Amino acid sequence: MNGSSSSDLQDSSLQANEQETKAPPPNRAARRLAQKKELKEKKMAKNTKSTTSRLKPRHKSSKITTQTRNPKTNNYEFGGVIGATAIMLFLPLLVILLSYACDREGGYSPFLRGYQALKAFELSHGLEQIKNWNYGSALWYLGIVCQLAIFSTVTPGEEVEGTLLRDGSRLKYKLNALATLQSFILLTVMALRGQGWTIFSWTRTHVGDIALVSIVFSFIVSLVVYIKSFFGEPLLSLGGNTGNPIYDFVVGRELNPRIGSFDSKFFTKLRPGLVMWLCLNSCFAVCQWLELGRVTYSMILVNIFQAWYILDALIHESSLLTTMDITTDGFGFLQVFGNMCWIPMISSLQTRYLLDHHVDLNVIFLVCSVVFQFLGYYISRSATSERDAFYKNPKDPKVSYLKSMDTRAGKKLIISGWWSKARHINYLGELLMSVAWCLPCGFASVVPYYYCVYVIISVIYRERRDEREGRQKYGNDWDRYCSIVKYRIIPGIY
Repeated sequence: MNGSSSSDLQDSSLQANEQETKAPPPNRAARRLAQKKELKEKKMAKNTKSTTSRLKPRHKSSKITTQTRNPKTNNYEFGGVIGATAIMLFLPLLVILLSYACDREGGYSPFLRGYQALKAFELSHGLEQIKNWNYGSALWYLGIVCQLAIFSTVTPGEEVEGTLLRDGSRLKYKLNALATLQSFILLTVMALRGQGWTIFSWTRTHVGDIALVSIVFSFIVSLVVYIKSFFGEPLLSLGGNTGNPIYDFVVGRELNPRIGSFDSKFFTKLRPGLVMWLCLNSCFAVCQWLELGRVTYSMILVNIFQAWYILDALIHESSLLTTMDITTDGFGFLQVFGNMCWIPMISSLQTRYLLDHHVDLNVIFLVCSVVFQFLGYYISRSATSERDAFYKNPKDPKVSYLKSMDTRAGKKLIISGWWSKARHINYLGELLMSVAWCLPCGFASVVPYYYCVYVIISVIYRERRDEREGRQKYGNDWDRYCSIVKYRIIPGIY
């Protein structure tokens, strides 16, 4: 009995220990709490899964947006790749001919002299020319460009926003072109004080070398901005993203290449080319004064007219921000070469011709030149100011009289005032001014009229491009607009 009772006690003690080691069975409240916790965890897992699934298409759509931000170019201009190649090769060749093969001794027959030089060309002669090339012309050219770049960066100016780009962004620009020119002139006068007229005569002698430097520099800058367009995520131009390196190099791949806040395109459009044009004109006028002891009326008029045009462009630099050159066209060889080489070297051709041929205006040429200049400037400036003021604030009392037509694109088109005469009436002003600049040179040579021919080709091309862009943007509204404003550039004629 004692043995059995002791075994029973041992069994009971073992059961008690087992019950202590085991967790007590959960009651009803605890079970509900556990179920809620489990449901909550399942719901969170489900939400995480659904969120992940929602994020995937968003990432995919952002990828699509990145691709459609810079679509491939399908429409070619300038005759496609062949035309772009011709521009890249023959325009620099034309500048070289007009710079090296036009002087007082050999005459102004660049194509004939170029043909003769090519016919008699020898390797030793070409190497001799390279050897005798004056490297000081590089200092002349690059010195001006670097000074203007520094002044454009450090000189104070009004900060304004550009037009809305297709990716929804707006770039900021500093308007200080006139202040930059003033700083450049002040520093130049101080640097040349006490040195006499040596630099003016030197510039006249080495104008061909300066032109050669401008060509090489244009190619270098164009290559740099083309390579830069492949790095990062820049906004590309709609016209220069074909994938063909030659065409994209010429037309321009990136829309607004920048180094920090320094906008390469905006700087190039107004600063270097226009200021060097002004410098060359001044040098040629001073050289004529040194040779003749006076400056002819023809030289005075051309210098005044072209300086007037340059200063007006610098003063109204804000109007450049709404042009297709800034908002639409890529920054490539066409723009770089046009502004860094073509403008200073070809636009100064009239004053260089007048230095080699001392033409004095008669009364008829004098009156015609002044009339064309004033009329052309009045049409160009008043029409441009009228348009800019209307699109800035249509309720402005200065332009409240203008009538306009609504379009489905949301933008109004002006159909009264200057813009009822022709759809591109401002181009007529440019044509008239180009004639005013060439008439003082007389008719002994066709070379000074190259600029007038260039302006005619340029405005016709721009007018055709504007028409194409307008038809794409406004559709049937553009046809209705053309039925109201019938003429393109010259009222009653074209």
